[in-house]
Amino acid sequence: MLKSVVRAVGAAVRLSSAAPSAARALPLSYPALRSPGSATTRPFTRSLWMLNNNGASSGYRPKLLSSKVLNPSVSCGCGGLHTEGDKAFGDFLSDEIKEEKKIQKNKSLPKMSGGWELEMNGTEAKLTKQLSGEKITVTFNVNNSIPPNFEEEVEQGQQQKSPEDEPEIVSTPNFVIEVTKQGAKHSLVFDCHFPEDEMSHGEGEEESDIFAIREVSFQPEGDSDWKETSYTLNTDSLDWALYDHMMDFLADRGVDNTFADELTELSTAIEHKEYIKFLEDLQSFVNCK
Repeated sequence: MLKSVVRAVGAAVRLSSAAPSAARALPLSYPALRSPGSATTRPFTRSLWMLNNNGASSGYRPKLLSSKVLNPSVSCGCGGLHTEGDKAFGDFLSDEIKEEKKIQKNKSLPKMSGGWELEMNGTEAKLTKQLSGEKITVTFNVNNSIPPNFEEEVEQGQQQKSPEDEPEIVSTPNFVIEVTKQGAKHSLVFDCHFPEDEMSHGEGEEESDIFAIREVSFQPEGDSDWKETSYTLNTDSLDWALYDHMMDFLADRGVDNTFADELTELSTAIEHKEYIKFLEDLQSFVNCK
């Protein structure tokens, strides 16, 4: 019985050793990757190890593996991944940049009247001027300065608006006014914003302030951080007579409706310029240029 077992094992070994030639030919035979009864073809893929080592362990690189058609990405030398989706993304950004440049109103930033000097730091803008021994500084940032669009959805059957009839995008940032007097240890600081219900006036209506004071506080001169330990006056519950005097105080220093209109125009131009720059940087990043 022991001999019969040995013979059976030997036969199995001989049978298995007779198949390697057919099995080894399978990976190099392209038709073998396709199912005879199927119209679809299973895509041939390569491992990253083989891409990096060129099949050095076997000493032979099949011609099939060097086909450019089967490359999963296009190498540009940056070492990053490039897909068909990236190419479509880059093409879309190219078209978007062209369209945004077409509708860009101000190639250069508009000037502020009233003797204001502009200083830019990325998306932050600072307007300063000197007035009879006082220094007035207005600071704003164009990030998140586009108000949301609350237009109702177009009803079925109603004609869509043409691009010329679409509402114009206007940047209305919050801004901080700092008034500094010579010899004073602290600056009087106003935190202001543009209320949505005050941005437009109907015909025949009395013109009202298009910006509003939200908070008032004394802060250390030149300190960029609002100190929470300093008393802050919220205007929500403020006496209107006191509030009107504060608005007159700002108007006497050149911060009035005319200033606010020019500030929104300047902010809109800066925001659009930064948006186009962001799209260009994004395109360069996606295309690895």
